[in-house]
Amino acid sequence: MKIALLARNPNLYSHKRLIEAAEARGHQIDWLNTLRCTVHIASHKPEVYYDSEPCIGYDAVIPRIGASITNYGLAILRQFEMRGCWPLNESVAIGRSRDKLRSLQILAKHGLGLPLTAYANDPKKAEEIIRAVKGPPVVIKLLEGTQGIGVVLADSMSSAKSVIEAFRGANVNILVQEFIKEAGGTDIRALVIGGKVVAAMKRTGAADDFRSNLHRGGSAQLIKITPEERSTAVRAAKRRRARTLPGRSSNSSKRARRSVRPRRRVRGSPPGYPASSMLGGSPPAPKSKKAAAHLGGSGLLLSSV
Repeated sequence: MKIALLARNPNLYSHKRLIEAAEARGHQIDWLNTLRCTVHIASHKPEVYYDSEPCIGYDAVIPRIGASITNYGLAILRQFEMRGCWPLNESVAIGRSRDKLRSLQILAKHGLGLPLTAYANDPKKAEEIIRAVKGPPVVIKLLEGTQGIGVVLADSMSSAKSVIEAFRGANVNILVQEFIKEAGGTDIRALVIGGKVVAAMKRTGAADDFRSNLHRGGSAQLIKITPEERSTAVRAAKRRRARTLPGRSSNSSKRARRSVRPRRRVRGSPPGYPASSMLGGSPPAPKSKKAAAHLGGSGLLLSSV
């Protein structure tokens, strides 16, 4: 099989391991710098070029698209998909995973447990959305932030309002979420491959930080997750996939549609909340407080292929 690895830095450990694993199985794998790829759009002839040469004969593509080039990277990946090239993670699923609001809307629609979440445009509605998620305290986060950047815990009404007004004053889109104290600064990351959880780890934040991100000083350990957590991971992965891939039949696309980073639980929207969007619903309640913390606290984060 001839595989394209879309990435900007081939020397990252994860990229080296992907290349080693592919070559060990007898595949040809080529690193393509995403930003050096171009697309040529014509009727019935979608083309991808790399350094002015056409990318021909690739059976599969492994997208490793950084958050800073999401839009450009997805455009390149979509062009590979249009050519009938099998993607490890679909462009649609990656796009959904990069938009926290869209991710939460999809998961809430299908009844997965999430924390109460509010989204509004008018900074004058700050107090209203804080109370809508039963705060303070509340968690305020950027819609497209990564690695814990742009995630703030506001303990009081005045601090929460100040943060919301500052973000909106800078024309930055944010979410306001219920703070799940029971999580204790931990979350679970599960890797779903082919509809099965093949690995999971628990991340724990630094002593003085509620965020569990490793980039923020958190730690991680391998764990064996519960059947409830396993079921949630698989269900979330299935809901993040696209229906069909461009240029492929629905049967062949079933193998290709996985990529997620869902998080958190919703307990339903309060009455009288006309000013902003509320993610709510009636998902099954976790069977224990510990499960609630892991499934809906700092988050059940999912990676899927």
